[in-house]
Order: sequence, then structure tokens, then C-alpha cells
Amino acid sequence: MKEQEKTDLWALERRLWREGRKLVCGADEAGAGPLAGAVYAAAVILPPELELPWLNDSKKVTPKRRDILFDQIKERAVAWAVARVEAEEIDRIDILNARMKAMDLAIRQLSPAADFALIDGNRDHGSQCAIALDHETVVGGDGKSASIAAASILAKVSRDRYMEEMAKAYPQYEFERHKGYPTKRHYELLRQYGPCPIHRRSFLKKL
Repeated sequence: MKEQEKTDLWALERRLWREGRKLVCGADEAGAGPLAGAVYAAAVILPPELELPWLNDSKKVTPKRRDILFDQIKERAVAWAVARVEAEEIDRIDILNARMKAMDLAIRQLSPAADFALIDGNRDHGSQCAIALDHETVVGGDGKSASIAAASILAKVSRDRYMEEMAKAYPQYEFERHKGYPTKRHYELLRQYGPCPIHRRSFLKKL
């Protein structure tokens, strides 16, 4: 029974529908921890009980399956949106505010608009930016809610593809390998070349 509860990704949405919410979106972000690049967020409203094989927390899905899900979610969602906040703004407002701003931007872009949001994590605001729509935070939500899981896939794939583009613009940093995360190799390359325009200066205090 416990195992069944773990894999029921629609329980949260069903409760909200029973409470009268009609268009529930999930929101999640990707790229809070990297030393370089934008932080991405996505918001998704799925058709009720939509079955998507492999749908789960993006970190538990293989890259190949994430790519397939990315296309399926965009094709079959009632609404979806992706937003990002650039490295320069992350440095200015801090990563928590940037994460909240990116998720709020994605939610606001949905058409039709959501009437409630399930937000991954335990934070819904920073000192300057907050989630405006009625919402509920869900710790580990990308493994508990189909809507949040779908948002996690869109955010992760969008950010990975963006970092692959950045790898072409700044090949010396090997962004295609580590996607900007603080790996040993990334630090070695930073010490060798110094930061580039998409590095988050506020994350480089160790250097």
C-alpha cells in the first residue's frame, strides 16, 4: 500500500479538484546550484489523470526519456510555460529571489491561466520576489505530483539545452559536460580561464 501511495502522482491534484480548483499547475525550477548560467523554471497544467510513461522527478529520469517527455508534455499539456532569470540578475537579487521570480514568471505566462499552483520545495518567497498565485508548497513535489514532475522535466531539459548552446559560445569551460555545476573540472577551468559573462560572480567567492 505504501509503495502505491508513493507512485500515485495525482493525489494532490485530485484533492484540489475536489476543493473546487479547476486548473491546477505544477511549478519547479532547475539550475539553482550551478556556478554559471541562468536559473530556469517551468509551470505546467496537465489534463486530469494524463498517463505519461516515465513521468517522475527529472533527476530520476534518463536524459533520453527526459527528451521524449519534454515533447509529450508540450504536446499534451493544457498549458505550459518556461521562464529564466539570467546570471547577472541572480547576482543582483540572490538565487532564492531568482528562483521565486522564475517560477512566478512561468506561472503568469500560462494560457489558460492556472487558478492554483503546486510549488516544489518549501519556499514560496524571497526578500523581493514571491509566488503571487494561490499555492501550496510541496517538499519533494517532483516525486509526488504529476504537474510538478512535468514542470521539472521542462525546466531541466530547457536549461540543459541552453547550457549546450553556451558550450558553443564558451567552449573552454566544457559546459556540455557539467552544465555549469560546481564540479572539480569546472573549478579547474575557472582557475585557468577566469569567469566568462555567464558565470554567477556571487557564486565564485572561493576563487
